[in-house]
Amino acid sequence: AENYLCVRILPYQWLLQQRIGLAQRLLETTNESIEHIAAHCGFSSAATLRLHFQRLLHTSPQAYRHTFHHWQ
Repeated sequence: AENYLCVRILPYQWLLQQRIGLAQRLLETTNESIEHIAAHCGFSSAATLRLHFQRLLHTSPQAYRHTFHHWQ
């Protein structure tokens, strides 16, 4: 018999992870401002994006972007 790990996630948590994932992709691939990315991803402000980004990924959006755009 196979064992499956069942992880329960609340709809809000799932949505937050999707929004942060989109923010990650935009930070990696665009030069849009953090404010623009926050609005595009459904956050009420750049500060709210920063708060959730830091909580989930343990880094700031700016520092995360820097790892992909260090040459700029």
